[in-house]
Amino acid sequence: QVQLVESGGGLVQAGGSLRLSCAASGRTFSMYAMGWFRQAPGKEREIVAAISWSGYSTYYADSVKGRFTISRDNAKNTVYLQMNSLKPEDTAIYYCAARMSLSERISYTEADFGSWGQGTQVTVSS
Repeated sequence: QVQLVESGGGLVQAGGSLRLSCAASGRTFSMYAMGWFRQAPGKEREIVAAISWSGYSTYYADSVKGRFTISRDNAKNTVYLQMNSLKPEDTAIYYCAARMSLSERISYTEADFGSWGQGTQVTVSS
């Protein structure tokens, strides 16, 4: 399994932007599909975006389509989440997750991801 560490969270005004990073340990990062999930207070954790091992295939939740972009740099063992036009409802703890898979078929099911980071807080003020 890989160890994951998120960074880049913080407080931002509505309409602003943040870029989250997730650094992975190990030499097999390119064998993992990656996902970003979030959990708001009092709500269940939900998928935000996911990306295949190659970066060729991506998935976005309807609530973030057109505003968020997931990408990865396998040479740097890092996956990113660029978040633009942030809204107060984007406020949550954001988690990075990894799933060993060399398929271009994207999974967005939480149970499919075996490694998780500790999370980073994103707060969007109105």
